[in-house]
Amino acid sequence: MTTPKDLKRHLRREALGRRDALDPFWRVEAALEMAETARDSIAMEPGQIVSGFWPMRSEVDIRPLMFALREKGARLCLPAILDKTTIVFRELVRGAPMVDMGFGTVGPHEEAEVLDPQVMLVPLAAFDARGHRIGYGAGYYDRAIARLVDKGQPPRLIGIAFDCQEVALVPDEPHDVIISEILTENGLRRFAPKL
Repeated sequence: MTTPKDLKRHLRREALGRRDALDPFWRVEAALEMAETARDSIAMEPGQIVSGFWPMRSEVDIRPLMFALREKGARLCLPAILDKTTIVFRELVRGAPMVDMGFGTVGPHEEAEVLDPQVMLVPLAAFDARGHRIGYGAGYYDRAIARLVDKGQPPRLIGIAFDCQEVALVPDEPHDVIISEILTENGLRRFAPKL
């Protein structure tokens, strides 16, 4: 019998294979297009705290997108892996030292201020038309989002992916976090909240 976890593993592998197969030059153009969409479509209050991520492997390079949001007044932060279960978000300040975070990514040095994001740009491996996502399997973001919700500070969640990462249906599990918006090269998609 196939479990939801097994099915997610299979869907993740297939979606990441499609993403890996994208032309690297096309991915650069798509990332720039997504930055323009974000500038035009994502409302931002000056000083609003936005968490991004440093791209790894074939992920969307959201650095141009983060720059566009900074130009709108956002205060940026990146995830920092503390241990096998926990990430925090450290402020990204121009010129501050960056350190290796493992998994082929970097983040601000431990002296950087830890912030609670109000908007989270969430990396994902796959998603469906309901806003259900499949992450990379470690649960870092699920736990970080849950901590913010528990503090009474639920963030606005915007998944970041290429359209080729969409799957027909992500199996539901009780711990799943629904992403209400997903930005791809074809625009910002909004999903109805689960009733």
